[in-house]
Amino acid sequence: MHQARYGRAAAARKGQGVEGKLVSVIVAVYNIEEYLPRCIDSILAQTYGNLEIILVDDGSQDRSGSICDAYAGKDARIMVIHKKNGGLSDARNAGLDKASGDYIGFVDGDDWIEADMYRAMYEACERENAQIAACRYKQITKSGVIDASGGNSVLLSKADALEIYICGDDRYLIYNSVWSKLFSRDLIGGMRFPAGKNSEDIMFTTRAFCKMERLAYLDKAYYNYVLDREGSIMNEKTGERRIKDEIPFWREQIAYIRSAGMEELSDKAAYHFYRRLLFYYIDFMDNKKTRIFAREIIRQLRADKGMIRRIYKEGYVAKGDKVRMKLALAWPDAYYAAVKGYDRYVIPWRNKGRA
Repeated sequence: MHQARYGRAAAARKGQGVEGKLVSVIVAVYNIEEYLPRCIDSILAQTYGNLEIILVDDGSQDRSGSICDAYAGKDARIMVIHKKNGGLSDARNAGLDKASGDYIGFVDGDDWIEADMYRAMYEACERENAQIAACRYKQITKSGVIDASGGNSVLLSKADALEIYICGDDRYLIYNSVWSKLFSRDLIGGMRFPAGKNSEDIMFTTRAFCKMERLAYLDKAYYNYVLDREGSIMNEKTGERRIKDEIPFWREQIAYIRSAGMEELSDKAAYHFYRRLLFYYIDFMDNKKTRIFAREIIRQLRADKGMIRRIYKEGYVAKGDKVRMKLALAWPDAYYAAVKGYDRYVIPWRNKGRA
C-alpha cells in the first residue's frame, strides 16, 4: 500500500496557475542518497515554478526516503510516496496515479536537469500546440561529458518524428527515454509502464508517438544523464536485461507500429532492430561470460531469416549491412573475426591517413 505525504500547503498550489498550466514531475527513487539532493535541487531551481513534484520512494533501504520527506517539509510543491520495492516501472506508475498536472515529465533520481528545462519544454508545447516536447541530453561519464547540442528548435509532424525516432538522424537526438520529454496529460492519460520490466521506456514512448500529432524538438541538452553510475540498473546483468526485456520490447514495437497501419515504418523498425542485434552479438562475444547470449542472438536472427531476407531487399538497407547480415547468418564466428579485424587494423589505418 502506498503512503503519500504532501509538502506544507500543498493543496494551495492547485488551481493557482499563475505562470501557466501545472506540470507534474515524477521522480523514481531507490537507494540513491548520494545523488538525490542534486536531483531534487535541480527541479526546485526550475525557472518554471508551477510544478507538482512527486518523489516516489520505491522501498529504499538507505536514507533516500528520509531525504524525500525532508524536502517535502520545505517546499509545498513536493509530494512523497513511500511504497514497497517494485522496480522503476512500478514507481513511475505510482507517480502517474497521483499526478494531476496538465503536462507530465520524468526525472531519474540519480540524474539532474538544467534550470530552464521545463520552462523551455512547456512553452514549446503551448506555442506549437504540440503534445510532446523532446530535448537533447548530456551523457555524464567518468571520462567526461558528451554534449552535441546545436541550440535549434523545430516542430515535427507525427510522421517525421516517428521516422527520426525509429531510423535515427544525426541532426536530432530523439531517444526512447521518457526523461528527455514532456508529455501532455491528455496524450498519455491511462498509459502505464509494464511492471517488473527494464527498458520500459521503449513501448511507452512508442505508444505516445503513435498517438500524438506534433512534437516540439529542442536541440539543447537540458537533461544530465549519468551513464555509468556504479550499481545502476543499466549496468547490472546487461545480457539478461537485453534478452529478457529489451529485445522483446523492440519486437513489440515493430508489431505495434504495424498494427497502427504503418507497414513501411514497421519494416524500417525491424531493419534497425536487426542491426542492433548484430551490435549486441559483438558485445556479447567480447566477454566469455556473455557468449551464451551471443549464441541466442544468432538463434533469433536465424529464426527470423525469412523476414530479414524480405526487408533487406528494400532500397533503404545499406549495402554494407546486407553483407554483414549474410555473413553473420552463415558464419557467425567469421563475422566476429571480421569485425574485430576491421576495428583493429582498418580504422586506425584510415584515421592515420586523415591526420
